[in-house]
Amino acid sequence: MTNTPEYKKPRIVPVAWLLIAATAMVFLNFKLPLVELTPGLSGVPIWLLLGPGSILLIWSAHKFAKAGTGVMPFSESTKLITTGIYRFTRNPMYLGMALFLAGGALKLGSLGAWIPVPLFIWVIDHQFIRNEEIFLTGIYGDEYRDYLKKVRRWI
Repeated sequence: MTNTPEYKKPRIVPVAWLLIAATAMVFLNFKLPLVELTPGLSGVPIWLLLGPGSILLIWSAHKFAKAGTGVMPFSESTKLITTGIYRFTRNPMYLGMALFLAGGALKLGSLGAWIPVPLFIWVIDHQFIRNEEIFLTGIYGDEYRDYLKKVRRWI
Protein backbone atom coordinates (compact mmCIF):
# COMPACT_ATOMS: atom_id res chain seq x y z
CA MET A 1 0.00 0.00 0.00
CA THR A 2 1.45 3.39 -1.02
CA ASN A 3 0.84 6.87 0.32
CA THR A 4 0.83 8.36 -3.17
CA PRO A 5 -2.50 10.03 -3.93
CA GLU A 6 -4.38 8.64 -6.90
CA TYR A 7 -4.68 10.69 -10.06
CA LYS A 8 -7.67 10.80 -12.34
CA LYS A 9 -6.94 10.34 -16.03
CA PRO A 10 -9.35 12.49 -18.08
CA ARG A 11 -11.19 10.89 -20.99
CA ILE A 12 -10.85 13.83 -23.39
CA VAL A 13 -7.32 14.74 -24.53
CA PRO A 14 -6.08 18.37 -24.32
CA VAL A 15 -6.04 18.85 -28.11
CA ALA A 16 -9.75 17.96 -28.19
CA TRP A 17 -10.38 20.57 -25.48
CA LEU A 18 -8.44 23.06 -27.62
CA LEU A 19 -10.64 22.30 -30.62
CA ILE A 20 -13.80 22.50 -28.49
CA ALA A 21 -12.71 25.88 -27.11
CA ALA A 22 -11.78 27.22 -30.55
CA THR A 23 -15.12 26.10 -32.00
CA ALA A 24 -16.96 27.68 -29.06
CA MET A 25 -15.01 30.92 -29.60
CA VAL A 26 -16.10 31.17 -33.21
CA PHE A 27 -19.70 30.26 -32.38
CA LEU A 28 -19.90 32.78 -29.51
CA ASN A 29 -18.23 35.48 -31.56
CA PHE A 30 -21.00 35.31 -34.15
CA LYS A 31 -24.01 34.22 -32.05
CA LEU A 32 -23.26 35.98 -28.76
CA PRO A 33 -20.70 38.69 -29.48
CA LEU A 34 -21.76 40.73 -26.39
CA VAL A 35 -19.36 43.65 -26.97
CA GLU A 36 -17.06 44.34 -29.92
CA LEU A 37 -13.64 44.77 -28.28
CA THR A 38 -11.23 44.89 -31.19
CA PRO A 39 -13.12 45.41 -34.45
CA GLY A 40 -11.07 44.56 -37.50
CA LEU A 41 -7.87 43.97 -35.52
CA SER A 42 -5.34 41.96 -37.44
CA GLY A 43 -1.66 41.67 -38.07
CA VAL A 44 1.06 42.04 -35.46
CA PRO A 45 -0.99 42.05 -32.21
CA ILE A 46 -2.56 38.70 -33.05
CA TRP A 47 0.77 37.15 -34.01
CA LEU A 48 2.24 38.26 -30.68
CA LEU A 49 -0.03 35.57 -29.17
CA LEU A 50 -0.60 33.07 -31.99
CA GLY A 51 3.07 32.85 -32.95
CA PRO A 52 4.56 32.23 -29.50
CA GLY A 53 1.65 29.95 -28.62
CA SER A 54 2.24 27.79 -31.68
CA ILE A 55 6.01 27.77 -31.16
CA LEU A 56 5.68 26.80 -27.48
CA LEU A 57 3.35 23.95 -28.32
CA ILE A 58 5.42 22.53 -31.17
CA TRP A 59 8.83 23.08 -29.54
CA SER A 60 7.74 21.54 -26.23
CA ALA A 61 6.27 18.48 -27.92
CA HIS A 62 9.48 18.14 -29.94
CA LYS A 63 11.58 18.19 -26.73
CA PHE A 64 9.49 15.31 -25.37
CA ALA A 65 9.78 13.32 -28.59
CA LYS A 66 13.53 13.97 -28.79
CA ALA A 67 13.95 12.73 -25.20
CA GLY A 68 11.95 9.61 -26.06
CA THR A 69 9.26 10.24 -23.47
CA GLY A 70 5.49 10.31 -23.92
CA VAL A 71 3.91 13.52 -25.20
CA MET A 72 0.32 12.56 -24.44
CA PRO A 73 -0.77 13.16 -20.84
CA PHE A 74 -0.39 10.09 -18.62
CA SER A 75 1.53 8.15 -21.26
CA GLU A 76 4.77 6.43 -20.30
CA SER A 77 7.18 9.00 -18.88
CA THR A 78 10.80 7.94 -19.17
CA LYS A 79 12.55 11.27 -18.65
CA LEU A 80 11.77 14.41 -16.67
CA ILE A 81 12.35 17.40 -18.93
CA THR A 82 13.60 20.42 -16.93
CA THR A 83 15.75 22.28 -19.47
CA GLY A 84 14.99 24.91 -22.09
CA ILE A 85 11.54 26.44 -21.71
CA TYR A 86 10.83 23.93 -18.93
CA ARG A 87 13.09 26.06 -16.67
CA PHE A 88 10.41 28.80 -16.79
CA THR A 89 7.11 26.94 -17.02
CA ARG A 90 6.22 23.36 -16.18
CA ASN A 91 3.49 23.30 -18.82
CA PRO A 92 4.63 25.08 -21.99
CA MET A 93 2.36 22.97 -24.22
CA TYR A 94 -0.72 24.03 -22.28
CA LEU A 95 0.54 27.61 -22.10
CA GLY A 96 1.01 27.52 -25.87
CA MET A 97 -2.56 26.31 -26.34
CA ALA A 98 -3.88 29.10 -24.09
CA LEU A 99 -1.87 31.75 -25.97
CA PHE A 100 -3.12 30.35 -29.27
CA LEU A 101 -6.72 30.65 -28.07
CA ALA A 102 -6.10 34.18 -26.76
CA GLY A 103 -4.71 35.17 -30.17
CA GLY A 104 -7.79 33.72 -31.82
CA ALA A 105 -10.10 35.60 -29.45
CA LEU A 106 -8.20 38.80 -30.15
CA LYS A 107 -8.58 38.23 -33.89
CA LEU A 108 -12.30 37.49 -33.61
CA GLY A 109 -12.68 40.70 -31.63
CA SER A 110 -15.73 40.20 -29.42
CA LEU A 111 -16.12 39.64 -25.70
CA GLY A 112 -18.09 36.47 -26.49
CA ALA A 113 -15.02 34.96 -28.17
CA TRP A 114 -13.03 35.36 -24.92
CA ILE A 115 -15.45 33.30 -22.78
CA PRO A 116 -13.93 29.89 -23.69
CA VAL A 117 -10.34 31.02 -22.96
CA PRO A 118 -10.50 31.05 -19.12
CA LEU A 119 -12.76 27.98 -19.22
CA PHE A 120 -10.14 26.12 -21.27
CA ILE A 121 -7.41 27.17 -18.80
CA TRP A 122 -9.54 26.00 -15.87
CA VAL A 123 -10.24 22.60 -17.49
CA ILE A 124 -6.57 22.06 -18.36
CA ASP A 125 -5.44 23.11 -14.89
CA HIS A 126 -7.95 21.00 -12.98
CA GLN A 127 -8.32 17.97 -15.27
CA PHE A 128 -4.75 17.61 -16.50
CA ILE A 129 -2.05 19.60 -14.74
CA ARG A 130 -3.02 18.77 -11.17
CA ASN A 131 -3.45 15.08 -12.01
CA GLU A 132 -0.21 15.02 -13.99
CA GLU A 133 1.59 16.42 -10.96
CA ILE A 134 0.37 13.46 -8.90
CA PHE A 135 1.27 11.07 -11.75
CA LEU A 136 4.80 12.48 -12.15
CA THR A 137 5.42 12.64 -8.41
CA GLY A 138 4.67 8.93 -8.31
CA ILE A 139 7.30 8.32 -11.00
CA TYR A 140 10.07 10.78 -10.11
CA GLY A 141 9.47 11.39 -6.38
CA ASP A 142 11.76 13.98 -4.78
CA GLU A 143 13.31 15.00 -8.10
CA TYR A 144 9.87 16.12 -9.31
CA ARG A 145 8.96 17.68 -5.94
CA ASP A 146 12.13 19.81 -6.18
CA TYR A 147 11.16 20.81 -9.71
CA LEU A 148 7.68 21.82 -8.49
CA LYS A 149 9.30 24.15 -5.95
CA LYS A 150 11.59 25.80 -8.53
CA VAL A 151 9.34 26.24 -11.58
CA ARG A 152 5.85 27.70 -11.74
CA ARG A 153 2.88 25.78 -13.10
CA TRP A 154 2.01 28.27 -15.85
CA ILE A 155 4.33 31.31 -15.96
